[in-house]
Amino acid sequence: MAQTEKALKVQCFVKKEFQPMLQDPNGPRLLYVSRIRPDASTHPRVMHAHEDFVEIILICSGISEYLIHEKKQYIRAGDLIIYNSGVVHDEVSGPDIEVGSYCIAIAGLDLPGLRKNALIPEDMHPVFRTNGHFSDIEALCEMMFQNLSSGRPGAEAFSHYLMVALLEKVNTIIHGDQPPAEPDEEPHIMGRRIKQFIDSHYMEPLTLQSMGEALHISPYYLSHIFKQMTGYSPVQYLLRRRIGEAQTLLITTDLPITRIAEMVGYDTQSYFNLQFTKNVGMPPQKYRKAYIVSADEPSAGKKKKRAKKEGS
Repeated sequence: MAQTEKALKVQCFVKKEFQPMLQDPNGPRLLYVSRIRPDASTHPRVMHAHEDFVEIILICSGISEYLIHEKKQYIRAGDLIIYNSGVVHDEVSGPDIEVGSYCIAIAGLDLPGLRKNALIPEDMHPVFRTNGHFSDIEALCEMMFQNLSSGRPGAEAFSHYLMVALLEKVNTIIHGDQPPAEPDEEPHIMGRRIKQFIDSHYMEPLTLQSMGEALHISPYYLSHIFKQMTGYSPVQYLLRRRIGEAQTLLITTDLPITRIAEMVGYDTQSYFNLQFTKNVGMPPQKYRKAYIVSADEPSAGKKKKRAKKEGS
């Protein structure tokens, strides 16, 4: 692809007006396919959630640690991760941690026994081993990515039906042998309350003291329980939650950076820039430019192409 700056991730959106010939108008819709290079994972998508679609992540290479819901999960090549809508997730990475993956975003899921835009029950372990299914799933992801990024006629329709095949494969894995859910203990229940409070109020000027007062527990106990559960102190979690939301706003809106800083709880853009760069590895303006890639009409150099990336 012809572009002035090497993209962190390449993500291809299905055109909004696309309507597959055999699609149920109320059925699932493919939103985008993203292929993340291992070296690009050193600039992670920090803690965030998607409120209206499901993400399916296939880990192709590397080993890392992700925070999913309120627990840290070790992931490695061959893992399939499912993020129901609204699930907060965080990628832990750095210069020595490179993870290659695909990300498939699907909206409009409405499966029996599950809430809308959920692919697994809320208490199911979200990380699955693909085992003998890995090569099939990888091939489906790559075909979707290549077709959408090519812009060829019929690419959206072909990719839609590949998505349906992918869902069938994933469903097979979900209903295979998986570790049972762990029962909640009292400290974990409290830790979840703390997390839910921060997730609901992270744009406000929170402190350990104000969180403790709101939840009627001591700041020390709050900090101890939360770090034991998530691996982050409440302040670290709050910071990453804000940065993750800022990333989403940077790549999905044209809002000025000053406004984005205000929206996620920062009084000054300079301090926001400092924290963003520390956690993502580059300043917000550079991140916005690097994350927007040409990729949704016919190939490089022929027509101007447009695709915005919103990763896992």
